[in-house]
Amino acid sequence: MELKDVGEFGLIDLIKQDTINDPGTVVTGIGDDAAVLLPTPRQLQLITTDMLVENIHFDLTTTTAMQLGYKAVAVNLSDIAAMGGVPRHAVVSIALPQHTAVDFVLNLYNGMKEICREHGVNIVGGDTVASPGGLVINVAVMGEVEPTNLVKRSGAKVGDIVAVTNVLGSSSAGLSLLSRGEWEEHDFSWPLVTAHLTPRPQVKTGQLLAAHGATSMDDISDGLASELHEIAEASHVSIQVIGKHIPLSPELREAAQVLGKEPLDYALYGGEDFQLLFTMDPEQFAVMNTIDPGAAITKIGEVLPFGDGVSLIDEMGQARKLQPKGYNHFGCD
Repeated sequence: MELKDVGEFGLIDLIKQDTINDPGTVVTGIGDDAAVLLPTPRQLQLITTDMLVENIHFDLTTTTAMQLGYKAVAVNLSDIAAMGGVPRHAVVSIALPQHTAVDFVLNLYNGMKEICREHGVNIVGGDTVASPGGLVINVAVMGEVEPTNLVKRSGAKVGDIVAVTNVLGSSSAGLSLLSRGEWEEHDFSWPLVTAHLTPRPQVKTGQLLAAHGATSMDDISDGLASELHEIAEASHVSIQVIGKHIPLSPELREAAQVLGKEPLDYALYGGEDFQLLFTMDPEQFAVMNTIDPGAAITKIGEVLPFGDGVSLIDEMGQARKLQPKGYNHFGCD
């Protein structure tokens, strides 16, 4: 059955089920001209949006509808996490080719609903339209943050440590394996491909970092090198990182050998890790590690006075300028 067989309003009736995970914050959800929400008193409101375009951001030959729906929401939750916030509500707009199967759309929304359930997020509205070309998905997420916990890119201070969550480069390596094909034959492929297709936004960790004094934060969507420059420029500081301290998974190192690439390049320039890059006073960093020793955070460098931009200490102990290369929709690297 295709979309033309159910129509716009029939499709809405199918997808609006199980969209509310925190009913105490919703007065009116899907089904009226606008959603009516109940904000938490004395909280700052956050809003972010991301658009995914077929053959630019995703390839339907290498991702399932459910994986795509999950990722479409995940990339937005990662932005809320980078501000130290709590995601609350999502609005979803999709442009669909008329020949799209209804089951595909239902699975797409099932992926969105799955990650929304994980984080207590309500889907409260959106729009569905016909597309003369490929599939387009736009998700906007609203969140909240306590004023004292708001973290921006512009707060890094000289003497702060620079750190990241978990491991980097896995998503980019996963994309390379998917593009190459025949990735299933390698045991190391699975965690890398999974990191690309269904990234896990660091929402709880972002809140923890904010509560423990992170001075700046950014989610790693365009590659570590690009995000380091964003914090350095916004904070009017320089940053130096040590290449061997940047956390890479064993699977990434194996994949890089097969692909003939430098493992570190995937972390620096690949993007779509949706991990967090942050700065923090060294004493606060030590305190946080004591409070939560299981937190997967790694110090990779330090914040220096303004003037030298972003530099990387290589394996030979030599400092070199780190260019802000990464994915750019309207430019070339």
